[in-house]
Amino acid sequence: MFKNQTPQQLAFYIALITSFGLSFIFAILKLTGILSNPWWEVALIGIVAFVANFIANYYLVRYYIFRRIKLIYKIIHRHKLPADFKAGKIAMNQNILDDVEREVGKWAEQHNRDLEQLERLATYRRRFIGDVSHELKTPIFNIQGFVHTLLDGAINDPDVNIKYLNRAAKNVDRLQAIVEYLETINKLESVQMVLDLREFDVYDLAQDVYSDLEIRAKERNIRLTFKEGADQHFRVRADKESVRQVLINLIHNSIKYGKEGGVTKLSFYDMESYMLVEVSDNGIGIDSEHLRHVFDRFFRVDKSRSRDAGGTGLGLSIVKHIIEAHKQTVTVRSAMGQGATFGFTLEKA
Repeated sequence: MFKNQTPQQLAFYIALITSFGLSFIFAILKLTGILSNPWWEVALIGIVAFVANFIANYYLVRYYIFRRIKLIYKIIHRHKLPADFKAGKIAMNQNILDDVEREVGKWAEQHNRDLEQLERLATYRRRFIGDVSHELKTPIFNIQGFVHTLLDGAINDPDVNIKYLNRAAKNVDRLQAIVEYLETINKLESVQMVLDLREFDVYDLAQDVYSDLEIRAKERNIRLTFKEGADQHFRVRADKESVRQVLINLIHNSIKYGKEGGVTKLSFYDMESYMLVEVSDNGIGIDSEHLRHVFDRFFRVDKSRSRDAGGTGLGLSIVKHIIEAHKQTVTVRSAMGQGATFGFTLEKA
């Protein structure tokens, strides 16, 4: 009966029950002759008791119960109330208990989501620190081995000294690449990198990137092409050098993981307010269980092959951050043995 009542209704029912109880007692006393007052006085006593009880319970419920409930409500759900809210300002004709119960329930759900998010962030941080340590340890260990070998006397051996120095230099370059990639990601995540948005022809930019990677593609006998109908000019509005980096990373990956003697194909799709750019290959592909991780830092589908090719595992993470900095989207679809297709959108000029 009292589960879903307003404070006003609650005070009324308590007063009604109390006054009814008093009236019943007075009626028994009257019937037994203990009370000699006339019936109208008994009835008047009941009415006065009801009014007095209602007023007393009204203020008791308002100032000693619901006022404190409202304080708790304000503390837990502060953003729901205006800054000048006073705990005493309670609408007694509203179902405050239901409101508080509902809002506290929402708060509890949000609190649980926040805790889950914090746990995910903590897990990501631990994994990231472990990945960074692992990625830096490998080239450092290699450099250490080559340098100490040279210091132990190999520096005087003409058959190995230049070879070891070259290998040490290669690992230094890899260290530098990792640090530069991490710095780029940090700038993108902290919005320190200011995008130079301007209009340019994305087809011309793609041709430039193809020219830059032509030698690498020939090493694996991979043909760099455009999809039929895509060899035409499309103007977009974006940071040209950042988009160049995106294309270089995606095309370089398609060459690295593409089938030797295969094809890397670039496609453009006019999507009304934006352009969809896709880079596809007919290489080894990516297993479905790995697709949701390909843009994670240091993630590699083929770890040994990536390291042998000098990869840092950060290229696709940078691609994701650059595209999201443009407030656009990047996607991937693939199947094992059928190649992979990476796509991203750009605002049309």
